[in-house]
Amino acid sequence: MSKTGIRQLGVQYNGALWEIRVWAPNAKNVYCMLYNMGVEIPLEQQAYGYWYAESDLIRAGDLYEIRVDDNEYPDPLSRSQPEGVHGPSQAVDLTFSWTDQDYQPPQQSDFIIYELHVGTFSSSHDFDGVIKKIPYLKNLGITAIEIMPVAQFPGERNWGYDGVFPFAVQHSYGGASELQRLVNACHEAGIAVILDVVYNHVGPEGNYFAQYGPYFTEKYRTPWGDALNYDDRFCHGQRDLVINNVRMWFEDFHIDALRMDAVHAIKDFSPIHILQEIRAETDNVIAKTGKNRYLFVECDLNDRRFLDPLAKNGFAMDAQWLDEFHHALRVAVGEPKKGYYREFNGVEDLAKAYEKAYVFDGNYSFHREKFFGTDTAGIPGDRFIVFSQNHDQVGNRMLGDRAASLYAREITCLMTFAVFMSPYLPLLFMGEEWGTARPFPYFISHSDPELVELVRQGRKREFEDFLTDHEVPDPQDETIFRQAVLDWDELNRQPYQQQLSYYKSLIAFRKSNTLLKNMQRSEIRTECLCDKKVLSICVEQKEKKTIILMNFSAHLQHVNLPAAVQWTLSFDTNVPDADLLAETDAVAVQDCSLLPWSGYAYTSK
Repeated sequence: MSKTGIRQLGVQYNGALWEIRVWAPNAKNVYCMLYNMGVEIPLEQQAYGYWYAESDLIRAGDLYEIRVDDNEYPDPLSRSQPEGVHGPSQAVDLTFSWTDQDYQPPQQSDFIIYELHVGTFSSSHDFDGVIKKIPYLKNLGITAIEIMPVAQFPGERNWGYDGVFPFAVQHSYGGASELQRLVNACHEAGIAVILDVVYNHVGPEGNYFAQYGPYFTEKYRTPWGDALNYDDRFCHGQRDLVINNVRMWFEDFHIDALRMDAVHAIKDFSPIHILQEIRAETDNVIAKTGKNRYLFVECDLNDRRFLDPLAKNGFAMDAQWLDEFHHALRVAVGEPKKGYYREFNGVEDLAKAYEKAYVFDGNYSFHREKFFGTDTAGIPGDRFIVFSQNHDQVGNRMLGDRAASLYAREITCLMTFAVFMSPYLPLLFMGEEWGTARPFPYFISHSDPELVELVRQGRKREFEDFLTDHEVPDPQDETIFRQAVLDWDELNRQPYQQQLSYYKSLIAFRKSNTLLKNMQRSEIRTECLCDKKVLSICVEQKEKKTIILMNFSAHLQHVNLPAAVQWTLSFDTNVPDADLLAETDAVAVQDCSLLPWSGYAYTSK
């Protein structure tokens, strides 16, 4: 709980009355104005800059605005913005008939994550489109979906990171009740739901926070403008907002995990960091509900403190996206060494990522021009999340091009194999599993022409290191968005069906192989044959062993397996339909031939 003890923000129904709470520490008077109804509800001033009222005049669905002194604005803490970011707010009763009482989220080590963007996942561009695909996702073998941000953003086309109403679910996706229905349906199917949230910045259009109070500080800057106020004067307002937002997603929406965007951009030098407060609030929810809740972060600092426990003054996050695994993997398959790929050495660094997690764990980074990173010794593998594709690593390419449009099928199969053979939690990006080549570029639908032009110019500057003969796509162009929408009809054709079968088999293999399922970083040994571009990973538990071989070259390579052991070929990335792979007879292998761009798993008898 926050220091102020505030547990309700905005307009909420308590079962009998509507409670209204607004933070406006410098205001002289505050009213809730029922839109076009001529009703004014005065709020009374309370401690810490809050204003409060109770009312029986409000009904669910009513539109309202907040009048701060002489000006009326949307409520930045509203639960719904049916007319967009500049329109009136809407009172919403978040009561829902849940049927997931017996559902328990998976153990962390069992997460197989499928990241999706609601607007481009289906042709309906909404939560219902996701609900209809739950049987498909279940059959694929994933255990959790990760939804890109759904907080209300300008227009109907956006990645979600321009959200400006953190408590309001994007109206064009279906709003709060449809998100609740999606979560309930996922839980009925045994699938967890991770929600991407943004606590490092607020989008530029429809951002009315400054009209209420000092939610921002001029002490710091972020790549997206003024920093949110976590440690300056009046910082309790922003801290209360975040803690209440975390609790809302867990309690009112039954979200199983939050993925917090770019936490390295959260500027907080308070004695208790906001992430530590989030951890404490999450633990309270777990104790109250008896259900696991998880906190995942994206962080660009290679700092183990984000994962270390509170007792060691860490932030106690449950897991972190591991971008450096992705970078090393991409260079290993031939990604040009430009931009942030420049200082990665392919297979050699990939081997280090398997063992050490961070490639930069205190060594010198020429890209950053400093010694960078910390050692992750003692941190279990399931505290990191790895991928060969995700929304960032696809969408932040100039053309939003996917692996399937860049590499041959055998290479993409090898990349996915590398992800699933790691001691880390695997993540897929929607459509990857059948090898779609449809791009996922950055897109927006802002209404301010000047802002649109600023975004265009910013994208051009971002790709100065990557510029080719292509023009940077216009993110405001609706065509760019339409190109990103998945074409599910591809699944009726080859080679997409074959690729999907491969993914299903790979996921099933990860789930069924006890050594892989319970793999610990301390149990693996890597060997990099750099001249051959071959990576060997040995996993050993008691008397059982698995050896994973990956050939990152375009040439046939030969390696020797330990001759004293009889081996069974358990997985081969070259088998067209991997679930038809018959278990081979156990043999003593001397010379193992590795086809170009291939991966193999051998298990000891």
